[in-house]
Amino acid sequence: MPWDTTDYPSSLKHLDTAVRKKAISIANAMVNEGYSESQAIPIATAQAKEWHKNASEKERNSVLQSSDESLIERDREPENARPELMKKGEHVVPHKDGWAVKTQAAKVPSNVYTNKNDAINRAKEIAKNKKTSVIVHFKNGQLEYRHDYSK
Repeated sequence: MPWDTTDYPSSLKHLDTAVRKKAISIANAMVNEGYSESQAIPIATAQAKEWHKNASEKERNSVLQSSDESLIERDREPENARPELMKKGEHVVPHKDGWAVKTQAAKVPSNVYTNKNDAINRAKEIAKNKKTSVIVHFKNGQLEYRHDYSK
C-alpha cells in the first residue's frame, strides 16, 4: 500500500511538510522500482532533504500544494521500472560533465558530478543501501578499484 500524507512511516513525522511530502513521493517511486521499504525510506529522506536545500520557493510551494494522489505512484508499474538493477553494482565512470554514477546495465546514470569523490560517495551510499558493490573507473574507462558492500 503506498504512503500518503495521512499514512507514512513514523521516521518522516519530524520533517518539514514539503520535505515529508517529497520523501513520501520519492519513497513510493523507489518501492515501485523494486527497493524494499526499509531501503527506500532512508534514501528518500536524504534525497528529500537535499532537494529542499536546493529547491526554489516555487518548487517547494508546488510540492506543498500537491495532492495525495500525486504522491501515490507506488502501485503503478512505470514503463522504465527495472527491478533487476537492484542486484547490480554502482559504477563511477567518466561522463562529458564530469563523473557519473550508473548502475551496471542501466540506460542512464542516476547522478552526474563534476567531482569524482562526490560521485564515489554517492555510489557508496547507493551500494550500501542495495548491498551491492562500487566499481570505480579511471578517466580512460579502465577499472581503478572495486569494493563489495554485500556482506
